[in-house]
Amino acid sequence: MRLSTKGRYAVTAMLDLALNGKNGPVTLAEISENQGISLSYLEQLFAALRNKDLVRGVRGPGGGYYLGKSADEISIANIICAVDEWVEFTRCGGRQNCSGGARCLTHTLWDDLSSEIFNFLANISLGDLVRRNLGKKEEEERPLSVVGDSNSQAA
Repeated sequence: MRLSTKGRYAVTAMLDLALNGKNGPVTLAEISENQGISLSYLEQLFAALRNKDLVRGVRGPGGGYYLGKSADEISIANIICAVDEWVEFTRCGGRQNCSGGARCLTHTLWDDLSSEIFNFLANISLGDLVRRNLGKKEEEERPLSVVGDSNSQAA
């Protein structure tokens, strides 16, 4: 089992919003262009995210979306749950009717794995991803020093 496209796109769109929303609202068209996600799909996702107060919309010229809370207050689990998605590793989807109406022998194992993944994602905030992305961008933009470069200073 894996995280659905819906959940992945929701996290990607929220990260784009967090990274690009510092100077004002971001339009869904901008996120669509940046991330290659269809505008109509983003509209569906953002309706769900808005219902959970994870984003707020501004209408009219210069309108768009901004985060409903600080990026540090929004966990990745919050985002995935807001769009009614979850990673469930049990064959029965957590209903305990895996095998002919009864629990399968490995139900508890897969249920525990689902809980571990939820806890992992609940402990990662959108702010954490923003910082990781900004750090990666700074690394990519930083010029590499060349060993033996005549312009470098010896320590």
